[in-house]
Amino acid sequence: MQVIETLKDGLKRSYTITVPAADLDRKVTEKLVEAQPEIEMKGFRKGKVPLAMLRKQFGQRLLGDAMQDAIDGAMKSHFDATGDRPAVQPKVEMKGGEAWQQGDDVIVEMSYEALPEIPDLDVSKIKLDKLVVKADEAAVKEALDNLASNAQSFEDRKKGSKAKDGDQVVIDFVGKIDGEPFDGGAGEDYPLVLGSGSFIPGFEAQLVGAKAGDAVAVEVSFPDSYGAKHLAGKAAVFDCTVKAVKAPKPAEIDDELAKRFGAESLEALTGQVTERLEAEYVSAARAVMKRALLDELDKQVSFDLPPSLVDAEANQIAHQLWHEENPDHHGHDHGAITPTDEHRKLAERRVRLGLLLAEVGRKEKVEVTDAEMTQAVLAQARQYPGQERAFFEFVQKNPQMQQQLRAPIFEDKVVDLIFAGAKVKEKEVSKDALQKAVDALDEI
Repeated sequence: MQVIETLKDGLKRSYTITVPAADLDRKVTEKLVEAQPEIEMKGFRKGKVPLAMLRKQFGQRLLGDAMQDAIDGAMKSHFDATGDRPAVQPKVEMKGGEAWQQGDDVIVEMSYEALPEIPDLDVSKIKLDKLVVKADEAAVKEALDNLASNAQSFEDRKKGSKAKDGDQVVIDFVGKIDGEPFDGGAGEDYPLVLGSGSFIPGFEAQLVGAKAGDAVAVEVSFPDSYGAKHLAGKAAVFDCTVKAVKAPKPAEIDDELAKRFGAESLEALTGQVTERLEAEYVSAARAVMKRALLDELDKQVSFDLPPSLVDAEANQIAHQLWHEENPDHHGHDHGAITPTDEHRKLAERRVRLGLLLAEVGRKEKVEVTDAEMTQAVLAQARQYPGQERAFFEFVQKNPQMQQQLRAPIFEDKVVDLIFAGAKVKEKEVSKDALQKAVDALDEI
């Protein structure tokens, strides 16, 4: 077997692999000899069928297997000898194609992009600030106030009071298009909180100022993206009768409120709220520190990038951003989306950091456990109530989905490993300062 290098340009590699016909014939013979003891054929005892007859009946089928084994073996030997790791699956093409005949040497062209040599990372030289926020009394009180607001009730306003934003109006309504009522457009004794955005845009604002007993004709247009296609984009009039106007009354912050949220007492609820807030602060601070780490790694480490990986990532970024800018277009029947220089710059950063973290994880033998994968699948399955079992089965049969779930877990474990070795200094800041740092994450 012969392997000849035909291209070495940056990370691009090409080789010609020649498998002599004699080697193929020998491999076929080895497979026949291996199988001979178990083969029965009319006129012969088990294991006594002559090799010549076995070759005549099974040789052609085994030739393809022998050819594949020989090429796979040559590729493995090549990667073992060179230390190359392909960035994507190598492209393998057989020369001669359909013109190849049994007895000819097999010649294939193998080409790939090698993963770059990634420099060792000295994590002890990395300096990071860890933002620390304490859940102070003001933050805890604000959280309790929000809980009380969510648990609010409504009380009738004085007779003749006009409805304000935040009030609840109880209405009967009938919707009409071109003067004709439409299915699903009517309701009775409906409690609508003005300003809640529960109804289509423009509806609630027209009930501000109404009093109990008023009849109000609310004129609106259904959005073009409305779910019911027979209503999308159409103008409608809702004949509304206001039956009551009610003012919001926040719940009292006491033991009763605590029990409504599953706590034994206000003291216990306050403790739970404090723990939840501080857990949120820790999570937010970790996200900020992770971004700082990635920025630092991006500055410190430089190496050649496989063009195919950068191209694929740039195309994905461009495609994702296009759909974010065109939320009404859910399909993929759009024209070609060409990545910009900005997309490519971001793609290069992502590929560089991805390869670096993967290499750190490989050297440190970081692994995602079965238990961690199960937790990730469970978390995703909760997004599909009633279809959890089907989702589990989908993941089991879909290696690509498994990789999508495994990748962020692996990355976070590598990041935590780097945090542990870096010089991390705690820096106590206010909640507002932490929020500002979190908001800044979306700017990149």
